[in-house]
Amino acid sequence: MFHFRMIVWFSLVLLLVSSVPSIMAAEPAGCKIRITDKGLDMLKSETQRFVEEELSNISMPDMKGKEGRFQYTITEVKITELNLTHADLRFIPDIGLLFDVQNSSISLTFNRRILYWFFYDTGNINASAEGVNINTALNLIRDDEGRLKINNISCDANIAKMRAKFSGTLGRVYDFLGRVLTTGMRFLLNQQICPALNHAALVHVNSLLETIPVRTEVDQFIGIDYSLIDDPVVTSRSLDMNFRGMFFDLSQQNVSLVNYAVEPVIREYDRMVYLALSEFFFDSGMFSYYTAGIFQLKIVNEKMPKDLEMLLRTTYFGAMMMLNPALVDAPMSLQIAVNSPPKTTIKTSGATVAMTANVKVMVLPPGQPPVQMSSMTMETKFNAKVSMREKRLCVHADLRRFKIFSNQSALESLALIPLQAPLKTMLQMSVVPLINNWTKTGVRIPLADGMDFVEEVVEYHNGFIVIGANLHFSKGLREMVSASMEGSSNSTGSA
Repeated sequence: MFHFRMIVWFSLVLLLVSSVPSIMAAEPAGCKIRITDKGLDMLKSETQRFVEEELSNISMPDMKGKEGRFQYTITEVKITELNLTHADLRFIPDIGLLFDVQNSSISLTFNRRILYWFFYDTGNINASAEGVNINTALNLIRDDEGRLKINNISCDANIAKMRAKFSGTLGRVYDFLGRVLTTGMRFLLNQQICPALNHAALVHVNSLLETIPVRTEVDQFIGIDYSLIDDPVVTSRSLDMNFRGMFFDLSQQNVSLVNYAVEPVIREYDRMVYLALSEFFFDSGMFSYYTAGIFQLKIVNEKMPKDLEMLLRTTYFGAMMMLNPALVDAPMSLQIAVNSPPKTTIKTSGATVAMTANVKVMVLPPGQPPVQMSSMTMETKFNAKVSMREKRLCVHADLRRFKIFSNQSALESLALIPLQAPLKTMLQMSVVPLINNWTKTGVRIPLADGMDFVEEVVEYHNGFIVIGANLHFSKGLREMVSASMEGSSNSTGSA
């Protein structure tokens, strides 16, 4: 029996140990972003222009050769026009993106030098490549830093036919040589297209993706972690990205809140982009501000409303007279300190933030230690309205519920009833504007520079918020890439 129990115990230990990696891997996302096929349709025109510009900059090598009694040299090959009329950008399930060009054309010019017997001739050649087909697949992954990255690219390019028209005194004589030259040019052009697109994706586009914040400062107190927790999920209709979505205290970056919140779910595809945020996203921000110690407020002198000060003196007049009559004329203050991290609740009716604080009524006699007259608990609940401004998430708070009670006795709680309305007014005039001042600048969401949210709609669900929007390019893709490359060069130089 003992041997049997040992086997059972050992089996349970093995089962527990084997389950640990799967448990650890199941980290819920605090923030999710979905880019739909509608968003990809808008990106298609920008991608097409970007590809045309990249291919226009292809550098072609010179050609030298001999065909019968002809010796030829081809130089200064330039692409003059690209007509990628049949271009498409779409998702590849489980892989990434596909940029597909079919039955398009490329126009180019080059100079010729031809020696035939004792005749030497130079001139310009206009050529056109027709039936240009380019198939480029981009594999999207999460890199070691938790950043979205193009891991590799597969490319296939071919040109169905190429024609050349000679100019110059012997142009018609050389027409038969065009077949040789265009065959060589078609081969060289085929060889140059995919390397150009590889460099554009792995260098230029990846540099643009590096402008998306992963772990960055929000203000002087807190930062935010937008690292991907797994590889992006690609379907035929969308690209879904799961981010950690966690704020942290800059002074204690290893102190974090555990995510037990409901994981957000995005079900829609009607708009170009969707952003989903769980209660954890907001709670981690409140927790980080709390650990940073900024949820403390001292209201004294000119910050103290006169009617509130008069009411405090009236309420505690008897106590001050009993302690020391000189206290009656001394300045008074309220010290408010949040005693636990505020908690966010999101329901279909909206979002609220509950906050509990300790409030001390103090008398400040000149040249003497402060005298505490009372200690009370303040329970508040705020309505939180979430909105987007370009690529920044903003929250506006309004005081919804307010209650104070004494920490010393039920009798004193009754005596505090006259203070309820003035203290609530003070919060609305002093504390709420302070909170909204912290949040008015907003928090940047993980989108590349030059891309903004427009026409957004906020939907509240049980445990999370979903914001659907369309995308607006404040910059062209080429401008966005150039800015990211310049920023990368500057940071490398300064380092």
